[in-house]
Amino acid sequence: MAPLTESDLEIATLDYFRGLGYSYVHGPEIAPDGESPEREDYGQVVLVGRLRDALGRINPDVPAEAIEEVVRKVTRPESPSLVVNNRAFHRMITDGVDVSWREDGRERHGKVWLIERDPAKIEANEFLVVNQFTVIEEKRNRRPDVVVFVNGLPLAVIELKNPSEEKTTIRQAYNQFQTYKTEIPILFTYNEILVISDGFAARAGTLTSGWDRFMPWRTIDGKRMAPAGEVQLEVLVKGIFERNRFLDYIQNFIAFEDDGREIAKKAAAYHQYWAVNKAVECTIKASRPDGDRRIGVVWHTQGSGKSLSMTFFAGKIIKHPAMENPTLVVITDRNDLDNQLYGTFSVNSDLLRQKPEQADSREHLKDLLRVASGGVVFTTLQKFEGGEALSERHNIVVIADEAHRSHYGFSARFDKASGEIKYGMAKYLRDALPNASFIGFTGTPIELDDKSTPGVFGDYIDKYDILRAVEDGATVPIYYESRLARIELSEEEKPRIDPAFEEITEGEEEEAKHKLKTKWAALEAMVGTEKRIGLVARDIVDHFEKRLAVLQGKGMIVCMSRRICVEMYNAITKIRPDWHDEDDARGEIKIVMSGSASDEPSWQPHIRTKAAREEIARRFKDPDDPLKLVIVRDMWLTGFDCPSMHTMYLDKPMTGHNLMQAIARVNRVFKDKPGGLVVDYLGVADALKNALKTYTASGGKGTATIDQEQAAAVMMEKYEIVRDMLHGYDYKCILTTEAADRMAAIAQAMEFILGLEDGKKRYLKAVAALSKAFALAAPHDKTAAIRDEVGLFQEIRSAIVKATVSESDKTPDELESAIRQLVSKAVYSTEVVDIFAAAGLEKPDISILSDEFLAEIRQLPHRNLALELLKKLINDEIRTHMRKNVVQARSFAEMLEQAVRKYQNRAIEAAQVIDELIKLAKDIRKAQVRGKELGLTDDEVAFYDALADNESARDIMGDEKLRFLAQELVSRVKQSVSIDWQVRQNARAQIRILVKRILRKHGYPPDMQQRATELVLEQAEVLCKDWSEEAPSTKDEGLESSPVKKISIIEDIPETDKYKTFVPVYNLKAAAGAFGDIQQVEPDGWVEIKTRRRLQPGMFVAQVVGKSMEPLIPDSSYCLFRSPVEGSRQGRVVLAQLLNDVDPECGERYTVKRYRSEKRETEEEWRHTKVVLEPENSDFDPIVFTENPDDCLRIIAEFVEVVES
Repeated sequence: MAPLTESDLEIATLDYFRGLGYSYVHGPEIAPDGESPEREDYGQVVLVGRLRDALGRINPDVPAEAIEEVVRKVTRPESPSLVVNNRAFHRMITDGVDVSWREDGRERHGKVWLIERDPAKIEANEFLVVNQFTVIEEKRNRRPDVVVFVNGLPLAVIELKNPSEEKTTIRQAYNQFQTYKTEIPILFTYNEILVISDGFAARAGTLTSGWDRFMPWRTIDGKRMAPAGEVQLEVLVKGIFERNRFLDYIQNFIAFEDDGREIAKKAAAYHQYWAVNKAVECTIKASRPDGDRRIGVVWHTQGSGKSLSMTFFAGKIIKHPAMENPTLVVITDRNDLDNQLYGTFSVNSDLLRQKPEQADSREHLKDLLRVASGGVVFTTLQKFEGGEALSERHNIVVIADEAHRSHYGFSARFDKASGEIKYGMAKYLRDALPNASFIGFTGTPIELDDKSTPGVFGDYIDKYDILRAVEDGATVPIYYESRLARIELSEEEKPRIDPAFEEITEGEEEEAKHKLKTKWAALEAMVGTEKRIGLVARDIVDHFEKRLAVLQGKGMIVCMSRRICVEMYNAITKIRPDWHDEDDARGEIKIVMSGSASDEPSWQPHIRTKAAREEIARRFKDPDDPLKLVIVRDMWLTGFDCPSMHTMYLDKPMTGHNLMQAIARVNRVFKDKPGGLVVDYLGVADALKNALKTYTASGGKGTATIDQEQAAAVMMEKYEIVRDMLHGYDYKCILTTEAADRMAAIAQAMEFILGLEDGKKRYLKAVAALSKAFALAAPHDKTAAIRDEVGLFQEIRSAIVKATVSESDKTPDELESAIRQLVSKAVYSTEVVDIFAAAGLEKPDISILSDEFLAEIRQLPHRNLALELLKKLINDEIRTHMRKNVVQARSFAEMLEQAVRKYQNRAIEAAQVIDELIKLAKDIRKAQVRGKELGLTDDEVAFYDALADNESARDIMGDEKLRFLAQELVSRVKQSVSIDWQVRQNARAQIRILVKRILRKHGYPPDMQQRATELVLEQAEVLCKDWSEEAPSTKDEGLESSPVKKISIIEDIPETDKYKTFVPVYNLKAAAGAFGDIQQVEPDGWVEIKTRRRLQPGMFVAQVVGKSMEPLIPDSSYCLFRSPVEGSRQGRVVLAQLLNDVDPECGERYTVKRYRSEKRETEEEWRHTKVVLEPENSDFDPIVFTENPDDCLRIIAEFVEVVES
């Protein structure tokens, strides 16, 4: 059975779309020069005719001139920025296009919709899928695999990779999109979704998504999760592109986050899409007159995009007609959380179609809620405490962030401090907004003994747990390490956490100084002793520096109070003074906390304005910024995203959902970050277990944290695999080798590995796995024990990769990685290994395949290393220098593979295979200069090799004839290729006919013509990509495009049909000056024509390009001619061959004009004194010959009529 190919995958993809009700068309068919052109040129990516028709259907009351104005606005982006144009187009899709027109003498205003949004009228939209859709912009030619159109607008692009080819990955498809965005940005102006797939794996992203933000889509209907092993591409296509769902997705689930510095386009992941739609349904039901006002709770694990889900929900519920322009009230229980969530909504204001408002006080909140409808209001819970109803409207939706805190509830309690009865916030909320509906969003489950949250919000609407988030790549796993034992304190000095203590927030700490004698204060005093802080600070510095040595990223220290935050900062900067800087724009460590002017003077440098804290947040989120460590008390523990942060140091007692939310700061996806680490200095393990009980009892799957001992155990297992591979070789001696001898020692290690069966592949894979496991475990004690060995293993691996793996074959992790290369003690003081020097070679100055260089390789003592090095160099040489020559590249690649296979099968020794490879290298070098010897260009050599591939043909014809044949093939094929000819059957057929005709003409052996033709075509496909790109599109040149006319050419027909209904068709360009005798020129084929005239030998068809003979002969028409011209030519329309000149209109030697002449007669003879070739179109000048006109042109044939094929 033949392996699956990219074409197979493309066909399957098109079938998925057809099954969803999409129409299909092959890209070349609708190309500018296709059989049914729908594009004026290759730079036009909108199918304007389809767009115009759809706009008319969807907006029947809008006049044609207004529709044309919309077409103009859509097809003419205004900004030089692709993302800005894409955002502007997205607004047209979601908000419609405002237009005005005159009607009955008055100006009218209206909105034109690009898509029909009503699901009941889905058929008003046209859904089309196109494959092989070529786009040329600035002479750069690209052909995406599949483009999805709605109403002629290219809204999605799918890039596919060969599912059975190990080296082609979806990462390469992602990289291809980055190239497309740079080279053909016009296509992506209209893009909503990008899809990459090899069939088995499939991910979707947006225009600005990084690699780690392309996500899988695991369900078609939102109910059944596709199991592992199911074809992901089918699930994704059917899950996203079902017609109503696709329109819903692009209108309601795509957001542009604009923070003033850059615009990020974000799209919902599958769990967000289905959860929000369920939440919308529940909202409509709960807010009806007979509804119970409890919408429900959405539990999506931390780090999986909860804030964005809330934004999508808000945007969709605002637009829902059943809600009658609702008011949304978004509540949190802390000011910093209110600011963070408000910031998320603000940067996504396009989705909300309004700017959200933030209530400064209860009075301000009251003003904001007095409106009759509409509005998105942010406030904290505390502003609802006490007082009268703020609004009695039914269409108010309260959205609570982290809807499970103890503040929500109805029960009363006696406050000893104030002497008053206090109620849970739910009562105050209900009193203030008696008819509002309530929905909660949370990253952690509702606690089992919490009866208030379900009482206020209702039951779970949707769950997305840790297990699914990690499986989907939405988050990374979190590892846990206790460092209690590392802090050398006596038993009486160690803090004891009372499991019953009441945790207080930073705000309460500031406002309630009378609580200094509580359990919290007593614990804080023990945690914050100078001795303990000094010990913890030293341990953190040591631990974090070891983490940074293996994993790029950031860290966060969580302290119990602001006092301890400041003391911890002072202790750390005393150990590492260079980390400190008074300037907020510099320095490697900062404290983030709130405060006031009345706080301790020593705290003041760390108390900042909101704007200053935001600037520190920006620095911390930038993975390349030197700020790598922050100290916090409560800020940034919820709602703060820093993907590169991989380590959290917990020195604060935390429980329940607060603990779960805090540790989730390190679970964000970043490059190849394998996981996050929580380091515990206070003993929160029991609290974690209790939190996990709640989690699992609520239906959550997966563990919140993984013990770092497990990571260490995995690391040791991977270490033993690498160590066992090196059994029999004393690699440890390299660790103590002097720097000067180290390179030679590494070369010996490489030699040993490369001598093992499948050694290179096994070693590269094993060390990559060990590096990842080491990064997860560091800095466990066991990592310290093997650190230098792992560093050495990595260095040997890097040297092998450099020596033997081509750049194009490197994995994504090797090209871009967060995991750092370890530097062992044996290595740190020296430079990176130079593989040539390690192998004992001088770095070559001249050609890499020079005789001197090859001779040095032959003398190398490390045979396996020499073989791998030589193999890589030859492979690279074949790929780079030979990729334009199919026959040569294939021949050399086969020779290389054959030699290596013989060695792998142990049929020959390393020394013998090196000799074979050296011979091959010399052959390659000779091949590079053959063109000069033969007097041929590189293109002509490639065609020569295709023709000479058959030895018999070479013997029969000889080099000289083959050389001329190659030159003519290049010339003729180059003239005949058109854009996309490789994927057009008709165009391929014409070039095949042309090649066969030229082969026959030059006497190429008939029995070998079929194989030669296929080889020449294959070679042409490689070279003609460049040739067709060279052809300027009419748009680039500022010319009007010519109408495209097609005829069906047949290569051969029965003799009985010739000149009955068929006549030959000639390519006038291909005639190349040899048309003097019509019989000497081979036709391109035969064409059947419709005519009332009687056909006869001498008649033929040729295409006439240009407007000079309009209206008699329209531009690009195929015309019937008769040859020779009998009788007087005066006044007739003729086909003339210009012998010393070209037609100024088209630059060709052949022209069709009306013939006029003057002559002088004598008794013996007559001669023309003047010949005028007149155009029919008065915009063009005649071509006039007055000096020896008979020597300047030849009349080939007489025009008969324009024909129809």
